[in-house]
Amino acid sequence: MDQSSVILLLVLCASLSIDAQPAKYFTFVKQHVSNGMRKHMCTTEIANKNIRSFNGCKPVNTFINALDDQVRAVCTGGGQNIGGNLFRSSLKFDVVKCNQIPGTMYPGCQYTGFEKSLVHIVLACENRWPVHFERFG
Repeated sequence: MDQSSVILLLVLCASLSIDAQPAKYFTFVKQHVSNGMRKHMCTTEIANKNIRSFNGCKPVNTFINALDDQVRAVCTGGGQNIGGNLFRSSLKFDVVKCNQIPGTMYPGCQYTGFEKSLVHIVLACENRWPVHFERFG
């Protein structure tokens, strides 16, 4: 392989890694983005997506009721940096917060949910990709 081919290969690899969707983003979407989510769906949605903590049931999980691209926009210009890698959305979203019902244990985790309409969300972003749901409000 000649030198120009090596340089071209390096440039292509670098450009792919800059915009490639990281694994953390896919995990974030799986755990926190669910277009059409409602409070009565918490138990089913968490079970279907196999969301859990190291010890079993995840005590609290918040879903953003939106499309992936709408949520990603918080990290690509549709949000304001509020310190470090945290961005507050410019637009407001509907969210569903799911709380584990005390006494339920894995694999029979049960949840109650409540809906909050039109709130700003705060996300942690890495290389313009959301990777962590911080809070809403």
